[in-house]
Amino acid sequence: MDKIPQEYDIPLYLFHNGTNYETYRFLGCHKGTKDGNDGYYFRVWAAKARSVSLVGDFNDWNDDATPMKQLEKSEVWEAFVPGLKTFDTYKFSIVGCDGKRRCKADPYGTHMELKPQTGSKIFDIDGYKWKDEKWQKERQTKDVYNCPMNIYEVHLNSWKSCDDGVYYSYTKFANTIIPYLKDMGYTHIEFMPLAEFPFDGSWGYQGIGYYAPTSRFGTPHEFMAMIDLFHQAGISVILDWVPAHFPRDEAGLFEFDGDASYEYADPRKRDHLAWGTRVFDYGRGEVKSFLISNALYWIEQYHIDGLRVDAVASMLYLDYDRRDGEWTPNIYGGHENLEAVQFLRDLNTAVFSRCPTALMIAEESTAWPMVTKPVTDGGLGFNFKWNMGWMNDMLKYMSYDPIDRAFHHDMLTFSFFYAFSENFVLPISHDEVVHGKASLVNKMYGGDVDKKFEQCKLFNAYMMAHPGKKLMFMGTEFAQFREWDYENGLEWFLVDEYENHRNYHAFSKRLNRFYLDHPQFWQKDFDWSGFSWIANDDFRQSIIIFRRFDADANEVIVLCNFVPVERKSYCFGVPYKGKYTEVFNSASPDGAPMTNGTVKSEDVPMHGFEQSVCIDIPPFACLYFEVKKDGEKKNSSAKKAEHRSDKKKSDKET
Repeated sequence: MDKIPQEYDIPLYLFHNGTNYETYRFLGCHKGTKDGNDGYYFRVWAAKARSVSLVGDFNDWNDDATPMKQLEKSEVWEAFVPGLKTFDTYKFSIVGCDGKRRCKADPYGTHMELKPQTGSKIFDIDGYKWKDEKWQKERQTKDVYNCPMNIYEVHLNSWKSCDDGVYYSYTKFANTIIPYLKDMGYTHIEFMPLAEFPFDGSWGYQGIGYYAPTSRFGTPHEFMAMIDLFHQAGISVILDWVPAHFPRDEAGLFEFDGDASYEYADPRKRDHLAWGTRVFDYGRGEVKSFLISNALYWIEQYHIDGLRVDAVASMLYLDYDRRDGEWTPNIYGGHENLEAVQFLRDLNTAVFSRCPTALMIAEESTAWPMVTKPVTDGGLGFNFKWNMGWMNDMLKYMSYDPIDRAFHHDMLTFSFFYAFSENFVLPISHDEVVHGKASLVNKMYGGDVDKKFEQCKLFNAYMMAHPGKKLMFMGTEFAQFREWDYENGLEWFLVDEYENHRNYHAFSKRLNRFYLDHPQFWQKDFDWSGFSWIANDDFRQSIIIFRRFDADANEVIVLCNFVPVERKSYCFGVPYKGKYTEVFNSASPDGAPMTNGTVKSEDVPMHGFEQSVCIDIPPFACLYFEVKKDGEKKNSSAKKAEHRSDKKKSDKET
């Protein structure tokens, strides 16, 4: 064993202790000098290995040519190789505790070969010249809770097919999609996993290169350039991140040194039975250092604005997808994975201590309490959580025959009663439009195509007005009928060739723009003072009416009719004596107001108010109304328009 250099003491101590949050600066491949020679240091953690050697193009993949030495009183192996260059390929050849030799990719490698090859490639990620200084400065003081968040979820390879049949590059993709996102009014883009993964059919959720952006679309610097372009265009970037499990690929983390290293040793905790993958050992310091360092690596080194943390529920429960006898209770006899709970708290504490405005979004599908409450208050420490309950209830509700919806009115209203218990994101994600679940428009009840489009527009307008941030998967904005196919691009021709899809696309754009221009729909998403019912009990007619408020108490009234019946002179209570103007109507081709114009309130008490209005409601329609109180010179829209105009003038003067 080689004696440990003094400068290694602290990184190694913290690494083994689970608190080295920059482990990637020590382990992996790094430029260096030894005995006056320039080259690269290679370090790998292989606790139970009998021997480790470095193999690659530079030594003809000879297992005996470049042995690595184990550092004294350490589980880390090291080698220095002079004369190597960027893009040289390498792996670690490990003789495990079982005597078998395995060829492993570098867990901390920054670049990898194009699939199906699995070798790591030398690449120094330093040196990229970022141009998003303005974005980073503004990000430091951004109020992520009270700003618009309309997320466009993307699978990079299948958003649009290339004419030449090859992958889009990172930068070509950015230059193509950014004008589209800006025109459509999206504020964030969320990528399905882009850390290197060999199998296209895993969609990125079975990765082997946690520190390497997939080489399908370019180099790490090209990945940085893509993020840079999004930021320069004012678009936030979220990355899907997978700390719940890893695949059994031979080149990956699976039984890295011949036995459980990154995974649990206990077979009743080790295997994710449904996915055929391995579960990380969240109680092991080296694994915690690996994962928390990785989260910070994407945020700090690649300027990612936030992480959507995949499959959190599978991490939290020891009996997740297991029958009795297939799981080991915790020390208190419960089914909670206490090590995973602590890991998630440590993860979020570390991220927010270094980047307070990062987005940490949990995909958590159960009723685990306090997911988005601070760690200091006993929570898990995320700042957002997907609202899977809302999603499941509403998609099921929309699949019912409208005649029967009266008997399921609670599915329509229940989510409002827990909407402020967590900081929710309302997701219509990739998971809902694949594996026989049908596309969003095809989930709507019935066989009449026009009625499906009407219901889908109603659903989207209702969703946009519901408290919570928003996420829609690519293709839903023009109501693609075909399910998502990861091997083929979206059916963009539908927008050009079919009126229903063209109108739906225009509708989505108007709806997104309305959302952006109306703080009532995003400024108080997590506060009861941003929402109030007018009527939630008209189950016979499947109608709900509610109010959304901004920080200045300006409001939008939302009315939704979930049956294909026109309601003439439908009356409901309103809070003020004044004029109520229809400003959005999902029943029109593109969402433009078309039915009621401006309606004056009457002195007829209803729904607990002294005033009421009577309007006409189209079938399957969601209507938005703005309020102008008597004696008020301008309604809220006029005020906002004036404010935007003044701001533009101020910006020009500046």
